[in-house]
Amino acid sequence: MYLLIESARAAWINLLAHRLRSFLTTLGIVIGTASVVAVVALMQGFSDSISAQFADLGGTALTLKAHNDFSNFNTGNINQLRTEDIDLLRYQVEGVSHVVPVMGVAYGGTVRYRGRSASPQVYGSTAEYQQVERRYPDKGRFLVEGDDQGHRRVAVIGAKLRDDLKMPDNPVGEYVQVGSEWFKVIGLMEKRGEVFGMSQDNYLIVPFEVGRALQGNNRRLMFEVHFTVNDMKDIEQVKDRVNRQIRAAHRIQPGKDDDFEVESADQLARQFSQITSMATLVLGGIVGISLLVGGIGIMTVMLVSVTERTREIGILKALGATRSDILVQFLMESGMLSLLGGLIGIAIGVLLGHGIAALIPNFPPASVPVGVAIGAAVFCALVGVIFGIMPASKAANLDPIEALRYE
Repeated sequence: MYLLIESARAAWINLLAHRLRSFLTTLGIVIGTASVVAVVALMQGFSDSISAQFADLGGTALTLKAHNDFSNFNTGNINQLRTEDIDLLRYQVEGVSHVVPVMGVAYGGTVRYRGRSASPQVYGSTAEYQQVERRYPDKGRFLVEGDDQGHRRVAVIGAKLRDDLKMPDNPVGEYVQVGSEWFKVIGLMEKRGEVFGMSQDNYLIVPFEVGRALQGNNRRLMFEVHFTVNDMKDIEQVKDRVNRQIRAAHRIQPGKDDDFEVESADQLARQFSQITSMATLVLGGIVGISLLVGGIGIMTVMLVSVTERTREIGILKALGATRSDILVQFLMESGMLSLLGGLIGIAIGVLLGHGIAALIPNFPPASVPVGVAIGAAVFCALVGVIFGIMPASKAANLDPIEALRYE
């Protein structure tokens, strides 16, 4: 322990004695560490924001959708859900509460109001949409069962659509044109804000049967079924029950693949987390290559330092310093040099990450986990030690007599 403390003290004194050279030597480590930390901070902030969005959707919400991949689209054999699947989920699957069909309405695509137009997402759905999606009206009311049964031309809209069409703050009672059809606005939904520049309030919802009529009665419908489970603990059992019921309803033989899939918000969150973790590792690894360049710079300068201090090493050996004493001192010096650069790089990387996040519109705040900062510091110290082995061995193996003769 005494040897380590003395070696650290001697290394620190030597670094202070050559401040400018020490600073220039660590530049590679500083830049490399700052780049890695900034990338990780941005990706972590991005991941945290998405996770929060998924959590806001509600962990008890599940989605039943038709399964289609490239082969389906290439062959034209497109799988679709049936309207009977809605009642099957609602009445025959234990543990399911609210069930709602959600259909994208491609009809028209443009919504007009007093000479102004916008292009929101247009959905057809039913009254339970607000319970499943946890979206509630801020003004007016949401769709009710009677709207669907009566095929009423009514709609609820998001805040961005209201703003884009420059409608009154309270648009309830106004009429908008969807394609060639007129709809009375009965509700304005709560504002949800934006995610990475994409608004969550740019939509219009009409009764499901009305949306179905707009699509055309002779067309096969493409829609999803969103539903909730009564108890989060039973979510896997409910998914199994849904699987069995839909397979039986679709007459899928044992051993055959499903023509549908059941997804949960948690499942999507986990998939996204895996994707962002992989992207962080790849980007961090690519940027981390610059740390090797920094390590090579440290090795080069340390080799020069050994040559410059050859006589000093000879004197130390003549006074009784062993080979291991010299080895530890030079390793300590290179490790300390790299660690110092790493700490400065971490600080710059954190500032850089927050600065870049602030400059990009609607980008979530950067976030640096403490574990990443500690890991970066330890890795930098290891880089210094590894690249210091060659110069330290050269110094330790010097012959004391030859070293004392060195001019």
